[in-house]
Amino acid sequence: MIRYYFDIRDDAGVSLDEEGLELDTQLDAEIEAAMSLADMAREFADIRRNVAVEVRTDAGDVFQAAFIFKRRETKQ
Repeated sequence: MIRYYFDIRDDAGVSLDEEGLELDTQLDAEIEAAMSLADMAREFADIRRNVAVEVRTDAGDVFQAAFIFKRRETKQ
């Protein structure tokens, strides 16, 4: 098993994951990051905050998953 760390980056900065999770595969880490990102996107939707999950192991960076809120005003 590999220990993956899920750091959170948003408009306020980066919050480092000090504990991490031991997972069998990178795919498991990708699913975990996507589920966490979906929860945060729901939480931040009302304030339109961009948020990313930056995943690393002891060997270094692995991937990043992000929710970017971009919009244009619609004409009425």
